[in-house]
Amino acid sequence: MSEPLRSDQRCLAAAGIARIRRKRARRRWCVWAVLLACLLAGVALTLMRGQSFTPPMTVLRALGGADVPGVGFTVRELRLPRAVVSILAGICFGLGGVAFQTMLRNPLASPDIIGISTGASAAAVFAIVVLSMSGPAVSIVAVVAGLGVALLIYALSWRRGVTGARLILVGIGLAAMLQSFTAYLLMRAPSWSLQEALRWMAGSVNGVQLNQALPLFIALLFFGGLILSCNRDLEALRMGDDIAEGLGVRLTATRVSVIVAAVGLVAFATAVSGPVAFVAFLSGPIAARLTSRNGSLLIPSALVGALLVLLGDYAGQFLLPARYPVGIVTGVLGAPYLVYLIIRDNKSGGAL
Repeated sequence: MSEPLRSDQRCLAAAGIARIRRKRARRRWCVWAVLLACLLAGVALTLMRGQSFTPPMTVLRALGGADVPGVGFTVRELRLPRAVVSILAGICFGLGGVAFQTMLRNPLASPDIIGISTGASAAAVFAIVVLSMSGPAVSIVAVVAGLGVALLIYALSWRRGVTGARLILVGIGLAAMLQSFTAYLLMRAPSWSLQEALRWMAGSVNGVQLNQALPLFIALLFFGGLILSCNRDLEALRMGDDIAEGLGVRLTATRVSVIVAAVGLVAFATAVSGPVAFVAFLSGPIAARLTSRNGSLLIPSALVGALLVLLGDYAGQFLLPARYPVGIVTGVLGAPYLVYLIIRDNKSGGAL
C-alpha cells in the first residue's frame, strides 16, 4: 500500500508545481500586456496632444500620407520621429541596463552608473567642441567611445576573473574622471559649440528625424537579439557563478557576449538621444517589482525603458512649468532611487 501512496504524492506535487507555473506564466503575460497597452496609449498621447489637440482620425489620416493642412507636418515630421526614437532608445537603455544588472547580480551595475554612457558623452563633447563635428559623425564617435570605455573597464577589473563589485568600483572611478574631462571641455568651449554640447549632454530627443531611427533599429535587432539569445545563461548567472558553471554556462564567453551587446545598445541609443539619465538604471528594478522577479526581466525592462523615455519626454515638454529635455526628467526620478539603494545596501552591510 505504501508504493501507491508515494505515487499519489508525487502526482499531487507535480500537479501543484504545474499550477504554480501556470499562475506565474499568467502573471508574466498580464504584466507584458499592461506595459504594452500603456506604451500604445503613450504613443497615441504623443501623436495627438502637443501645443494643440489633434483628433485620432486626423492623426491616422496624416500618418497615412494625407495632406491635412496644419497637421501633416506636425504629426509626421515632429511628433512621430520623437515617439519612434524615444521608444527605440528606451528599449535599448532598458535591455542594456538589465543585462548588466542580471549578469553582475547588482542593481548598481548599470551602464549609466559605471561610466559607459559617460564615456560616450565625453567623446561626443570632444568631437563637438574640439573637432567641430556635428550630426552622424558625433554619433559614430560616441558609439566607438562607449565600446572602448567598456573594454577599458573590463580590462582594469580583471584579476583572475571579473567580479561585480570590482567592475562597478572601477567604472564609477572612471566615470568621475570622464566627467571632469567633460567639464574641462565645456569650460573652454567657444559659445557656438557650447550650446550644442550642453543640449546633447542633457539627453534629449528634440529635433530628431525619422532617418535617425534606422541605425538604432538595426542595432536593436542585432544586439538585442544577441542578449535575448543569452537569456537562459543570464538566468543561470542570477544564481551565482558556481551554479551557472555547473549548469554548463561558459562564464567568460557569456559575459563577453552580454557586455558587447549591452554596450552596443546603450552606445547607439546614447549616440541618437544623448545620455538619458537613469533609464538603464531604473528599468530593471521597476520591471522586477512589477513581475515579482517572475521569469526573465529582459522584455519587461525593455518595455519599461520605452515608457520612461516616451512619457518622460512628454512630461518635459507639456506637463512642467518650463520645457525640459527628457534626461532632466528621468534624472529627477532616478537620483533619489540611487541614494535609497546605496543607503539600503550600506545598512545591510553590502560591499556596494
